[in-house]
Amino acid sequence: MRHIVMLCLLSISTVSFAETVNVYSFRQPFLIEPILESFTKETGIETQVIFAKKGLIQRIKREGKLSPADVVLTSNFSKLLQLKTEGLTQPFNQTDTINKNVPSQFRDSEAHWVALTKRVRNIYSSKARLGKLDISYEDLANPTYKGKICTRSGKHPYNLGLIASMIAHNGEAQTKVWLKGVKNNLARKPQGNDRAQVKAIKEGLCDVSLGNSYYLGKMLNDKKQIPWANAVELNFPNQANRGSHINVSGAVIAKYSPNQKAAQKLLAYLTTNTAQALYAELNMEYPVKVDVAPSTLVSSWGAFKEDSIPLEDVAANIKTALKLTDQTKFDL
Repeated sequence: MRHIVMLCLLSISTVSFAETVNVYSFRQPFLIEPILESFTKETGIETQVIFAKKGLIQRIKREGKLSPADVVLTSNFSKLLQLKTEGLTQPFNQTDTINKNVPSQFRDSEAHWVALTKRVRNIYSSKARLGKLDISYEDLANPTYKGKICTRSGKHPYNLGLIASMIAHNGEAQTKVWLKGVKNNLARKPQGNDRAQVKAIKEGLCDVSLGNSYYLGKMLNDKKQIPWANAVELNFPNQANRGSHINVSGAVIAKYSPNQKAAQKLLAYLTTNTAQALYAELNMEYPVKVDVAPSTLVSSWGAFKEDSIPLEDVAANIKTALKLTDQTKFDL
């Protein structure tokens, strides 16, 4: 009997002391589960994931100090910024690993967030009507494109990031003029997502659209959407000067993380070659670690010059970008 009791106590002790990381994710499960499984296999640390497209930040705020969240994975930079601004993060301490793996422009100077993948804000063009373009974001305001441009809402994080980068490079006044020019060139009121704009090009509603590059990969892997993808060229803007605008997905450690050591290990792991290579294959995005290659499909789109502006400089202009979309009535 004593032997049985000791075995039971040992079993309970083992379960109690097993390391776990609770992940709150804006990213879809099928995109991150293989990476988390690889982390568990390598470290023995289990992961539990709560996924939601919306509401996770509000949930963390409601939970307060009792929140079980350890790591938050975001699908865009604005969420990283919001988490830090609202005081919901803590610094990562695996700085030697993370700083080595991630270039400085893709991490917070106070170590509160780190980017994990890069997204290019590309310009799509009709293959039949325009072909491949040597184009800049500034060109979208050119009267040449009158009635030819489609885009999603100017207030979407992807477009706000682009507008904020334009402010950082060209100033507020010039960016406002540019935004008015783009609005005047729209073929229709901003609507839908990035893929919907490519569909509109296929249907002849417009000839040019803004969209992240990885959506081309997603469309090529969707039987219904392959004709959309085949109808467009993928252009990397501003290759003659500063390079194409980069947005990111990323991660933070929650302020009240109950499993801080395990959380720190996970954050560092997500920047390693193994995890970065998985991100590249699964998500058709660009790794932030410079010595990890994109997937074969993404590599086939060609090399390009990217804007090297620090994301913190872009972040400083997000509120102004939102103000300009209101002032120009871009979405109306």
